[in-house]
Parts: sequence; C-alpha cells; structure tokens
Amino acid sequence: MTTKKKTNDANKKTIGVIDSSAFDIYDKILKNKQPEMNFPIRALNNVKYDSKKGFFELVGKVKKRALNVTTVKSFAQSLRLMGLSKELLKADDIATKREAYYVSKNWGDARFKEQPESDTVMDDLEAMFAINRERLGFIPEEKGGAVAGRLIVIDKDSNTGKELKIDCTKFGSGAYSVPTSVEHLKFETNAKFILAIETAGMFERLNKHAYWKTANCILISMGGVPTRACRRFIRRLSDEKKIPVYAFCDGDMYAFFNIYRTLKVGSGNAAHLNEFFCVPQARFIGITPQDIVDYKLPTHPLKDVDIKRAKDAIKNDPFVQHHKEWQKAIEQQIKSGQRAEQQALAKWGLNYVIDKYLPDKLKDSKTWLP
Repeated sequence: MTTKKKTNDANKKTIGVIDSSAFDIYDKILKNKQPEMNFPIRALNNVKYDSKKGFFELVGKVKKRALNVTTVKSFAQSLRLMGLSKELLKADDIATKREAYYVSKNWGDARFKEQPESDTVMDDLEAMFAINRERLGFIPEEKGGAVAGRLIVIDKDSNTGKELKIDCTKFGSGAYSVPTSVEHLKFETNAKFILAIETAGMFERLNKHAYWKTANCILISMGGVPTRACRRFIRRLSDEKKIPVYAFCDGDMYAFFNIYRTLKVGSGNAAHLNEFFCVPQARFIGITPQDIVDYKLPTHPLKDVDIKRAKDAIKNDPFVQHHKEWQKAIEQQIKSGQRAEQQALAKWGLNYVIDKYLPDKLKDSKTWLP
C-alpha cells in the first residue's frame, strides 16, 4: 500500500499510543474481560468557556463503547482504522478521509457503507487518543486556505530537507496555499496584522488591488468555515510574530457562530483539540449588525433557521453567554430581521471596502466585537 520509509520520532510516539490501546484490548480479551473504548462526548453541552484560556474545553462527559453483540461492527471498524493509521505512520505516508473510506472496502463485514460513518469513527479515535487526525495520518480533502501579503513562509524541500523561502508577495494574481500540516513551518514578517476573510471573492478583490501593501498586512482566505490547517496556521503565525488577527466576515448567524466562533474558540465537536486549533486573540471587525445600519447596506431577511440559531446561541452557547457584546449584537439582528453579506459594500462602489470601510473599521476598535 505504501512505500517504506524510516519512521520519524513523532510517528513513533503516535504508534506507541495506538499500540498501548490495542494491547489493553488484547489483554482484556485474554483475561475473559469485556474490552471497551472511552470517547469524550463531542458536543456543545460538554464544553465550558474560560475567557482566560480563550477556547472551548471538555467538561468530562464520556461515552463507552464496550465490545458486545450490538457494537461488534463499530468496535471492529475502530480497530481496523487504528491499524490503518499505524501502517501510514510506519511508512510516513498519508491518506485522505475519502481514501480511508475506500480502503475499508477490503475489510469485509467491517467495511464502512458511507463516508460519514468512517468520518465519525475517525473523529472518535482522534478524541480518544487526544491526537489530531493529521498526526494519525489522515488529512482532509479541502485546502487549508489562501495567503497573500507581507509574509515569507519557510518550508522544507521534502527530498533534500533544505529550507525553502516562499514570499507571499510574489504570487502575482495567485496566492500561497496553506498545506495540510503546518507545524514545521517558520515565518518572517513585518506585517501589522492578519486579516482573516470569510469569502474567497472578497479575498480576491483585496489581493488584486494589493490591499496588503497599502495596509501592511497579511490576507488569509478562510473560504467559509476555516479548515483546521488554516486555523492552526493563523494561530502559529499570530503567536510567534505577536501580531493581531482581525476577522472580516458576513453579517449573519452562520458567519458569527460557524465561521468566526470556530476560528476564535473552536467548536463543541472538536473540544478535545480546540487548544491548538483556535485563535483566542481574534477580533470580529465586520460585517456587524451595527454596520448594516451605519453603512446603509442592502440586506436579506432572516430565515426561521437564522432566528432559531440566534436564540439558541443566547441560551446555550458558553461563548455568547460570556460576552454581552455578542448578546446585544444578536438581539439587534433579531429585532431588525435582516442580514448582510461582505459584498453588500459594493453598493457604494466595488472598491469602497478598500477605500473607506476597512480603513474606518481598523481605526475604531469600539466598532469591533470580541
């Protein structure tokens, strides 16, 4: 399946964790004891938010998967996926989540019927081991994000091991693409801030007109909900170079709580790893509900699902409950019944966002949300 390579220290450590779990199960079987696996419950009702730490963390609820007649298939699938992970790590190889699903077609009765089934088991293993799936050898299909501006990324040539300096100002009309693993990267920059942008279209506009040069910043396209690689890239860059992160998103509930909140504090589903894949220092600079009023933006009516999402956030989201500013903003949007997109700024001119909106917002932190 894979080309044999020398196993590196990080992979050896992860293999050790897998082996320890497998030996524990094997030992219980030999002793005629019922083997079981314990997985943290990955949900918003099993997390807490500590503003000092800056991310969602688990509060301790777990689910147990004991080997019995009803769980034999899922138990076997978990073990086979652990085995696949070990193979990948020993060979220093990777498999996409989709490839892992298709590999299972050789597992007889333990094969997965659909990919969501294999994704769930993969997430369970990740949570059980408290090791991100990239370290287990499994990578997502989607890109990590696009980057342009005042940044030099220092990578390594996979064949020679020599350093490669990638200048993110030298991509012409294109951009640097964040790799699936970013832990080995180093950075050089004199940028004043990182602008994390929700939509690829807005990123393209700002990049085309070299906004990063005017504002002395780094532009990063999140392309919707940011991938874990994208979030980790932003976090490492911000931490190591001591530069702030500003999120520029649409003015709707999806942008607030699926995109921005995931960037800033993580999610309930990935609470076991939020510490590493969130950016607590991020601030939301737009589009806010007040921006819709101040800039007289074209709007779309809120749907029932938007209103439900908003009310659920106020009632159940630990992040929202901690920040009165977000509660006020949500209530303002519910009352108005309207939402607005980044592109709505084009009402005042295609480059109004560059000439007026962003300069205004960056000057006045009172208009930001935490």
